Amino acid sequence: MPKGTEKDRWTRRGFLGVGSAALAAAGMLSAKGAAGQGQESAQKPKTDRSRSDPGPTNAALDAANPDSNNPLATDAGGVQTFKYPFSFAHKRLHQGGWSREVTVRELAVSKALAGVNMRLTAGGVRELHWHTAAEWAYMLYGTARITCIDSDGKSFVTDVKEGDLWYFPPGIPHSIQGLAPDGTEFLLVFDDGNFSEYETVLLSDWMAHTPRDVMAKNFGVSQGALEKMPRKELFIFQAEVPGPLAEDQRIAAGALGVSPIDFAFRTMQQPPTKRSKSGEVRVIDSSSFKVAANIAAAVVTLRPGGLRELHWHPNADEWQFYIGGKARMTVFATGGRARTMDFETGDVGYVLKALPHYIENTGNTELKFLEMFKSSYYQDLALSEWLTHTPPELVAAHLNLDKTTLDALPKTKPVIVPE
Repeated sequence: MPKGTEKDRWTRRGFLGVGSAALAAAGMLSAKGAAGQGQESAQKPKTDRSRSDPGPTNAALDAANPDSNNPLATDAGGVQTFKYPFSFAHKRLHQGGWSREVTVRELAVSKALAGVNMRLTAGGVRELHWHTAAEWAYMLYGTARITCIDSDGKSFVTDVKEGDLWYFPPGIPHSIQGLAPDGTEFLLVFDDGNFSEYETVLLSDWMAHTPRDVMAKNFGVSQGALEKMPRKELFIFQAEVPGPLAEDQRIAAGALGVSPIDFAFRTMQQPPTKRSKSGEVRVIDSSSFKVAANIAAAVVTLRPGGLRELHWHPNADEWQFYIGGKARMTVFATGGRARTMDFETGDVGYVLKALPHYIENTGNTELKFLEMFKSSYYQDLALSEWLTHTPPELVAAHLNLDKTTLDALPKTKPVIVPE
């Protein structure tokens, strides 16, 4: 056994601490040595059970959240919970699809942004409506047809597929419909943490609460012609799969014509903003997606072992959605507080403005997630960027690093490491 091990120290300590009375007692031990065995057992170190949890526990949740169940030694103090799984959210079921939301009511820290996850069957319709908040969307699955009119009344109709985006400013009326063969699923992000899908302006709801004689006068038709209109909201409903896109575009254009504004964005048609051997990031803000005046985003992919470097965002809170894979994130807060939480597919994360953090791929598959900001532009600062653009003597005085280590720090912002 190596010198100085725990067992060695205990054995020597036990031997040297034996007094004359103990030696006399040792001479009186029976041939079986039962008393000696009891003494040896008493001298063994006790196992530290400080982190044990005899229960009752939820084993599945503990296994999915190891860094909450058994925090890292570097975690400290109380940091507000910054995770909420969409799996916990109430699912609103309809013929034609479903929706569920994560707002400030579910995730208390999420005051600037809220999210809705929605599924539409082939032909399923998210009815004509608008919001008082801006809507930014990311296609997770399948294909859909989106429609709207701009502030001049000109139409916009297009089809979107997995990885595509759209953005509708507040008050712009729009619709979404699933296409063949299996409809669509998408994520909606709104620039208001108090937003709720239950509080949108719906066409059917508006009509149901408008007197029939007023509607008849407004449309120039008889009241009888309006009798079959819905008496309550539709929200999501099943309809036929729409026909060819070009025909819908032609008819919707009418006398005013097509909107000059492109409300959709084809993410994969632009090259990655940053790429390394460990992954890539694609930034989408108003510099590339002109209509997205109030929400900026980044689509981040990390390969196994990859790290979204230590960084912070000076201009806005960060709302995250984990599309696939497993991750952990530590958020460092003021007052020397830090907390680490684990994330997987379908989870929402949130980081308050200017708080340092990182995201690490802890799985054996690719990690893909969205970073969302209530801002017209994307902005971040990296720890390595800060340290290498500060006089090295000053950095060394703070961190006690030698020149070789300082010289090895990345001179430009890597974003994703290892490079």
